[in-house]
Formats: sequence, C-alpha cells, structure tokens
Amino acid sequence: MKKALIPLILFAVLVVFLGIGLNRDPHEIPSPLIGKPAPLFTAPRLQAPDQLFSSKDMLGKVWLLNTWASWCVACRQEHPILMEFAKTKALPIIGLDYKDQNADGLKWLARHGDPYDLSVTDKDGRIGIDFGVYGVPESFLIDKAGIIRYKQIGPITDEALRDKIMPLVRELQK
Repeated sequence: MKKALIPLILFAVLVVFLGIGLNRDPHEIPSPLIGKPAPLFTAPRLQAPDQLFSSKDMLGKVWLLNTWASWCVACRQEHPILMEFAKTKALPIIGLDYKDQNADGLKWLARHGDPYDLSVTDKDGRIGIDFGVYGVPESFLIDKAGIIRYKQIGPITDEALRDKIMPLVRELQK
C-alpha cells in the first residue's frame, strides 16, 4: 500500500513545482551578476569600426547597455520605446549589436532610427556571454562604479521604464 502512494506523492510535488513556475514572470529571471561589477570589455564601434569603446569609459556615469540585433524580432517591439526614451537624455544608452553583421546593424538603425549614444559590435557573442545574455534584447543598468544594478530580460516596456528602471536611475544618480 505504501509503495502505491509514492507515485501519487511524486506527482503532487511535481504539480506544486509546476504551479510555482507558472506563476513566475519570465522577465524576472534572477541574474547572478546583479550587485557585481559589470564585465569589462573593449569593442569596435558599429559606426566607426576603427574606433574602440571600452566599458571603462562609462565609469562615473549611470548607463544602460542594451543588447540588440538586426535579426531580432523582439527588438522591433522594444525599439520605438527606446527611441522615445532616448529623447529624454535621462542616461547614456550604449547598444551592443549582438552576433550580427555590421552592414545589417547599420541598415537596421538607418531604417528604424538610432536611440543609442553609440553602438558596439559583438560579432562572436563573447561580450554577451560575459554578461550572461540568454537572448536579445536584454538590457543592463550599470551604476557609476560599474556595478550591474538591474537586468531587463526581453524588450523594455513603458511599464518597466516607469516602474523599475527610471526610479532606480534617479536613485543611482544621486
């Protein structure tokens, strides 16, 4: 009789875990990098490949690193929001063109607009791997000391800007 209860108990445990998983927001995947120094990188600028950008250049500033690509469907959803947000000049936005060809990235920005203060290329995805990018778009809010304070998985929404990102930006800029 006791052996017959084991599958029932295991099934009940699985149902509980499934219920917990279904009630979680997929954009709220915890990142082990939150509260830790952002990975340092140096990469060529998309618009001027002979010029390099280093994340060290942003020390002393609160900034947003936004991963995107010309082949990314969700990036099209996020892009108009980034375009409007860039007009506020609330903080520098650095684009990371992830696993993309330079010509494709440049065409995409020319067609849809360029919200970035500058974009860098990450053709082999190494920078994205260092940041723990699961897929594009993903964004990282980095403080003046170079510490990652927030990670947005998936497209930035108006709600994320209003309720999470901007309150944190205001706090970090004090």
